[in-house]
Amino acid sequence: MNKWHKKNLAKPILKPEKSEVSVPNYAAIDLGTNSCRLVIATPTPSSFRIVETFSKITRLGEGIINNNELSRPAIKRTIGALKICAGVLAEYAPIHSSRFVATAACRRAINCKNFLEQVKKETNLNIEIISSQEEARLAVVGCVPLLARNIKRALIFDIGGGSTEISLARTTNSGNTFIEGYISLPYGVVTISEAFPSHDMTELAYNTIIERTHKILKDFEDKHHIREAIANQEIQIIGTSGTVTVLGAVHLNLPRYNRSAVDGIAMSKQDIDHTIAKIKRIGDEGRKKHPCIGSSKADLTIAGCAIIESLSSFWPISEITVADRGIREGILLDLMHSSKHHTQKKKNKNRYPFNRHHRRFSNNSKNKGVDHD
Repeated sequence: MNKWHKKNLAKPILKPEKSEVSVPNYAAIDLGTNSCRLVIATPTPSSFRIVETFSKITRLGEGIINNNELSRPAIKRTIGALKICAGVLAEYAPIHSSRFVATAACRRAINCKNFLEQVKKETNLNIEIISSQEEARLAVVGCVPLLARNIKRALIFDIGGGSTEISLARTTNSGNTFIEGYISLPYGVVTISEAFPSHDMTELAYNTIIERTHKILKDFEDKHHIREAIANQEIQIIGTSGTVTVLGAVHLNLPRYNRSAVDGIAMSKQDIDHTIAKIKRIGDEGRKKHPCIGSSKADLTIAGCAIIESLSSFWPISEITVADRGIREGILLDLMHSSKHHTQKKKNKNRYPFNRHHRRFSNNSKNKGVDHD
């Protein structure tokens, strides 16, 4: 799999082999506050195989904290990225099934309807705004393959650009996974970095984020008693976000980012504290020059570290599983499961991890299941 940058769409298209035609392509777009990400994949017996990806930082939510509007420069950047996505999708046509979603920035922006109409006009892509609950559910679905079989519960956090979703999931003895509880922090790496625009976030600002997060999490903790379960090693902690994967890459001292090296590794609390301290110590210029951070993520990484430290200091977290997967992968697994269920009409309900009998979200959240091993 090669990362798609810009290909000559005018080149002659070779007729695929029959074996290739029989394997359908599925596609997902996650349009977040900070980045636009596309993945195309084909199903395998237990999961899927990625055949193409595209990711670009567009900062769609840049400045949204000021007037709740998407700015013209941000819209222009994002539509430019979506045009590339449309080109990739055309190159891999036919796409058997797809879903394109937008998250916090579009939920918040008062001019988002006009933006999505412009997207449709210029790219022919239909973007769906999803709720924070659905965003959290998709992140959990995407991370299901990383769940340890000997642990029945997981706390999965997804640090976005405009919000942070935290889900408490449980796996039953029959193999189903459902979400016990969910909470959304009303800020992410973009909104924090804009609220505290200093190149090096001050200690006061950093601690303010930690204190605010602790206050928000209190009711969630009181309801679900997560602290005690973590202390008893009954809950697996999984983090999915750009900051989490950056921590993994910096911890491993990678010369450049490598998804296969980072996805699924476990970082101890000591590893996390040491890596965050290192990222702080090298300063803004050091982060910009770091091969796994770079200028586009220098400020965002510090904001994300504040959120991670908030969680690891609120709960007695001893280890975090790093996930380079999330919403897009959740969408793909949803789509593939739906297609398999429709065509084969399987009777084995034990392989349906998001059991409808355990629905915890409102009616606008699609509680679909996926096969997982």
